[in-house]
Amino acid sequence: MAEYLIAFNQEWVPDMPEEWFQERSRVLKPILAEMREAGVLIFTGGLDPEAPVFSVDAASGTTVFTDGPYVETKEHFGGLCVVDVPDLEAARYWAGQIAIGCAWPQQVTPFMRPFQPIENE
Repeated sequence: MAEYLIAFNQEWVPDMPEEWFQERSRVLKPILAEMREAGVLIFTGGLDPEAPVFSVDAASGTTVFTDGPYVETKEHFGGLCVVDVPDLEAARYWAGQIAIGCAWPQQVTPFMRPFQPIENE
């Protein structure tokens, strides 16, 4: 199995009334239930546009916290879904289902394989 990030850019989301978004939520609910039942859904969520955002830099040897990200993430990264599926084709399928449910584009990106340290014998 492989893990994929299915995400959308907040700029891709249309400027619509709250009722439209509530309807999209009703459409997505059974899709997410199907993903849970299939055992492919790891996590899904969105970013809180009202929450504080900060950056952390430890390059100097001391951690420095700075308000705001280097890139205005809240304006670009809207929400995400992480799936664990057999292959790219399955990731594409679920991304398509989410795109239909949301009614806006989704981007699919595979995660790198987790680092496996070499064990000393």
